[in-house]
Amino acid sequence: MTIRITRRPLLSGLAAAGLARPAFAQGSTQARPITIIVPFAPGGSTDIVSRLMAERMTATLGQTVQVENRPGANTIIGAEYVARSRPDGQTLLMAAGTTLTINPVIIPNLSYKLEDFAPIMLATTFPFGIITRLQGGPVDVPAWVAAAKARPGQMTYGTNGPTTLTNVAMMMVMERLGITMQDVTYRGDSAQLAAFLAGDLDMLIVAGGTAQPVHRNRQGRLIAWTSSRRVESTPDVPAISEFAPGLEVLSWFGLLAPARTPPEMAQRVNAAANDALQDARIRERLTTEGQFLAGGTPQDFANFLQRSDQAWRPILSRLDVPRN
Repeated sequence: MTIRITRRPLLSGLAAAGLARPAFAQGSTQARPITIIVPFAPGGSTDIVSRLMAERMTATLGQTVQVENRPGANTIIGAEYVARSRPDGQTLLMAAGTTLTINPVIIPNLSYKLEDFAPIMLATTFPFGIITRLQGGPVDVPAWVAAAKARPGQMTYGTNGPTTLTNVAMMMVMERLGITMQDVTYRGDSAQLAAFLAGDLDMLIVAGGTAQPVHRNRQGRLIAWTSSRRVESTPDVPAISEFAPGLEVLSWFGLLAPARTPPEMAQRVNAAANDALQDARIRERLTTEGQFLAGGTPQDFANFLQRSDQAWRPILSRLDVPRN
């Protein structure tokens, strides 16, 4: 099954969004820094994307854009903080697929909903990397399937929680490959990686910000991406669809503000964020990490979120994803 919310290059939207290049006027709110809340621990892909964009946005806006990590509770802590913040354009959320794709479906009485946010810009979409140990681990997907079938439910993989998109992605892959494994929860990609390197985990499924350095530094073996095509920066690594035709699982990163943020403030941030995605250094870094650049208008992002919700709800209903 393909879970791919159309990543139609939104560069056409850039013309309507950032490329009109409105004047970045100074005002009373511009005296204070803009804070991007990252609902994950430092060091992961969301954190990397946010810090890269914040640096460029600071230069574009002439106003400090800083990153603050508020991890925990499957991204709920950070998302709730932003949802309850003043709608003045000074507090933003760098959400991930878990935040607005998974949580609203599987968590009853969730403390926030999509309507609590004003979409600003879809930054990137991306697959997850599936990694095995260099020493003694499966060398490719067929070997992984054979090993998992020989030890059903015994091999382990790390996630940031049973209801995170990484775990759901692995559940979808295992379902298609006919295998079972045991998930182990850690607080962030860095903690997962430490456990993996210590020999406490058999496998990882992580975004490119973690997967690519592990692959480059020979700390693990990247055996597949959860995509329908190979990632440009790792042409030797297959897409999972080569073993499970039609299967693709992509997540995303995107900026949102609290609902009722004035449109002119949302547009100002949108223009700066789109400008950041045009920076050659940022584009190279994100592409190297296996991310697909998006960009576009707030309405583009709103439409994307609606399509995402419609695509994922039936999948999450079918899978045995824990309900919190």
